[in-house]
Amino acid sequence: MRQRLPRLSGREVVELLVRKFGFTVRRRRGSHVVLVKYTSGGKIVTVVPLHPELKPGTLLGVLELAGVGRGEFLKAYEEDC
Repeated sequence: MRQRLPRLSGREVVELLVRKFGFTVRRRRGSHVVLVKYTSGGKIVTVVPLHPELKPGTLLGVLELAGVGRGEFLKAYEEDC
């Protein structure tokens, strides 16, 4: 059985992507933060809404844009706690 995604705020997701996955905050507009990461394969961009709690589908969409797998994210989250 797959482990459930944690209930995190947008701000917590931004902090985790910056600390553990090498993203930097590009800009903030309203209630959304744009994160960017430069790799040898190009630029990876993801957008995180700063909601008090992200729904699981929203979090999965953010992770998909970021190129971060569900298991990889859960492992980084557990190490961070």
